[in-house]
Amino acid sequence: MRLIRLLIAIACLAVGAVIGALNRQLVSIDLGFTHLPTNLGVALIVALLLGVILGGLAISASIVMPLRRRLARAERDATAGTTAPGAGI
Repeated sequence: MRLIRLLIAIACLAVGAVIGALNRQLVSIDLGFTHLPTNLGVALIVALLLGVILGGLAISASIVMPLRRRLARAERDATAGTTAPGAGI
């Protein structure tokens, strides 16, 4: 499992290096209150990273957190000796 993680990490670094090397044009990002001059490759990598982080947070908030609450409730009911209605049918 560690080898697979290492290979994936190396592949991601290689893809990031290729994107950065192939997109060296200067761009200016307008944020409304300031301009950020940067390379196109850096802007692409940052945009991809922000998308992954925001997507992970959205999935965590909409799927993982409700499932954790449901699991905690089920464990609490199991330790109290009660079962959900209709579970034995």
